Amino acid sequence: MAPITAARTVVLDREAAAAHVAGTALRHGSVGPVGLELEAHLVDLAAPASRVPWPRIRDLVGVLPALPGGSRVTLEPGGQVELSGPPYPDVAAAVAALRADRDVLATALAAERLAVAPLGADPLRPPARVCPAPRYAAMEEHFAAVGCAAAGTAMMAGTAALQVNLDAGPCAGWSERVSLAHQLGPTLVAVAACSPLADGRPAGWVSHRQRVWSDLDQARCGPLLGGADPAGEWAAYALAAPVMLVRDPDGGGAVPVRERVGFADWITGDVPLGGRAPTTADLDYHLTTLFPPVRPRGYLEIRYLDAAPEPWWPALAAVTAVLLDDPVAAGHAAAATAPVAGAWDRAAHLGLADPALHAAARACLAAACAAVPVALRPEVEALADLVDRGRCPGDALLETARAGGPTAALLSATGAPR
Repeated sequence: MAPITAARTVVLDREAAAAHVAGTALRHGSVGPVGLELEAHLVDLAAPASRVPWPRIRDLVGVLPALPGGSRVTLEPGGQVELSGPPYPDVAAAVAALRADRDVLATALAAERLAVAPLGADPLRPPARVCPAPRYAAMEEHFAAVGCAAAGTAMMAGTAALQVNLDAGPCAGWSERVSLAHQLGPTLVAVAACSPLADGRPAGWVSHRQRVWSDLDQARCGPLLGGADPAGEWAAYALAAPVMLVRDPDGGGAVPVRERVGFADWITGDVPLGGRAPTTADLDYHLTTLFPPVRPRGYLEIRYLDAAPEPWWPALAAVTAVLLDDPVAAGHAAAATAPVAGAWDRAAHLGLADPALHAAARACLAAACAAVPVALRPEVEALADLVDRGRCPGDALLETARAGGPTAALLSATGAPR
């Protein structure tokens, strides 16, 4: 085990805690580099209705070859597989690297008659946790105690996302940049929607994944307010958010917190947790249990996009990066999305069937097409055409399910021969 530094064992007061969170929220720098993370549901092609047992998943990942694009392979509580790529100079390079890594992963899985389905929600199998890690067991207990057990399990074990990581940019522009990242959210939720099915039937929402996130504790998962001081706002958000679990000092176990206790209340001692005061290490871990749609981690994690099959996830990555990093495209996107800035639930429920969201999406795609890297222009133009027709990636999935059932829908997303 790595040595525990003195700084990480210091007992905090509220002022020090707020300063620590605000100081690590955003890093000054230029824009341009892009990191991508893509989750997907693991499917046993011989038994698609059953979840792959955890020991089999763990053993398979343990013997994977090194990936050419440098992605880490991690596992989510329901057995979802995630590729987390390092930063690349631009979105085209990031997509190319993640595609290469996904090809290697797909080849290794195919040898075991397994495949991955990048979809916002599992269309066939009810959510069920297969990972026995103490963190996830504690998360389940916490969500149940605060009244969102079903949404908590669905989030952990039944959803998958495409995450786009972008540098924070110059500090003088942080407020505008963080605000725009949030403002784009509802429009891009509608564009990316690829989870119209859950538990083997139509969900009634174009993005069931976003619906699940909306049903969770909004003190942990709701958006930031987009004020003038995003780092300070993130600090206030983090200290007010309830503590989910308390880890053993050695990091080996996790005790769920079965009531709503803000981190600030643990600091002050108003509510004792774990028989001790919190340290900087506890605060850093607490930050990993907060899931706003845009999370500051020195850079910006854009967390609101459904996972989607080719060619949609590369197009969605490119559109998101361009609308935030290209000044002209960002200006057009800001104007187009202002009327629907808070329409998260409408976007998840109706998607592009909502006229205002459709208008915003068409304007955003037009702006992106004008600025996207040449290597990704075909994918983005295909997405723009889809948006013009008022359709989203999940529409084809729903049509496949209607024709052949939810099993066919799940298998169609894997791209594996049947």
